[in-house]
Amino acid sequence: MKEYVIVGNGVASIGCIEGIRSVDKDGKITVISEEKHHIYGRPLISYYLEHKTDLERMKYRPDDYYEVNNCRVIYGKRVEAVDNKAISVTLDDKTVIKADSICIATGSRPFVPPFEGLETVKNKFSFMTLDDALSLEKALDKNAKVLIVGAGLIGLKCAEGIRDRVGSITVCDLADRVLSSILDNDCAATVEAHLKKEGIDFMLGDTAVRFDNNKAFMKSGAEVDFDILVLAVGVRANTELLRDIGGNVNRGIIVDEKMETNLKGIYAAGDCAEGFDASIGANRVLAILPNAYMQGHTAGTNMAGGSAIFDNAIPENSIGFFGLHIMTAGAYDGEMTEEKGENSLKRFFVKDGRLSGFILIGDIDRAGIYTSLIRNKTPLNEIDFELTKKVASSFIFSEKTRRKNFGGVV
Repeated sequence: MKEYVIVGNGVASIGCIEGIRSVDKDGKITVISEEKHHIYGRPLISYYLEHKTDLERMKYRPDDYYEVNNCRVIYGKRVEAVDNKAISVTLDDKTVIKADSICIATGSRPFVPPFEGLETVKNKFSFMTLDDALSLEKALDKNAKVLIVGAGLIGLKCAEGIRDRVGSITVCDLADRVLSSILDNDCAATVEAHLKKEGIDFMLGDTAVRFDNNKAFMKSGAEVDFDILVLAVGVRANTELLRDIGGNVNRGIIVDEKMETNLKGIYAAGDCAEGFDASIGANRVLAILPNAYMQGHTAGTNMAGGSAIFDNAIPENSIGFFGLHIMTAGAYDGEMTEEKGENSLKRFFVKDGRLSGFILIGDIDRAGIYTSLIRNKTPLNEIDFELTKKVASSFIFSEKTRRKNFGGVV
């Protein structure tokens, strides 16, 4: 009987479990979870603070999931080391667990710049995990002034989640626009205007450089008083377990199309892994939930002796703020064309006769059609792309392609 160890308890880990069980129904699976919670959907933590969900509904799988899948979960323990010779892991209590193969699904952690005086701030929080959200919730007050450092996805979702539970929110970022990693200037301006209407204030092109208790000293020379500080500057992939034993590491743990590292028997998946991005034809970290699951499933299948590859991942983001829906995918490379509606903006990027990327704001209906065009590198001269930009329809594809890509939709 094979034995498997999965380091981490996020979406990639669930994918890995289900990949293993698709091949091996009986092998022993041990999951090491540094968090003490049953698997939950991390993107839901802002909705928890917004009272749109609760701890039960946040669960990503049922309570009996691990029991049904014959998994042992060790909660509240951290893996200190991986031994690629013995194929084993050592926990922080010095327990050693051996296996036939290991999947590292350790995710990422907040990146906190070395701000001067940060240690003087009492109420400071990150916003990546359920524990972060629970800690922040205890500090919320109807009169509190909140400063969020970082106008990316994490910072803005935090702002949305707590807006009705605090007095004021100011978001600062050294970038000159919100969501600078996924939106261009015009699209970012549209989103910023929407957020301002909802009561969120911004200091863009400016950021905190020093703190003194409840005061932030900004790069511009401005001073901002606050009661609660949220640090959402960015994230770093947790790669140390592989790096420390000679594994190939860049921004993430480098994996092949089977999700195996350069160390035999050691796999990686999720936000800690650097896999193939089909939109640019090169490896990079794609820290998104569907990618994490598919990487995990691919790793698990191969760990159990099956054969699977994952070679068509692309960057995707599907988010919303106060009712405004946004979806992006691919690379913003090539000629840009756009379609404007009364309450929507669509931008498409075309290179070498193929769709390379898109930004949708407001109208994201049937966006999977556009995503499919990118993944499959469909030549646009084979479809009516001008019509498709206005109204996406699966009928631009052949019946055979529709069955393959959309589960039998004809």
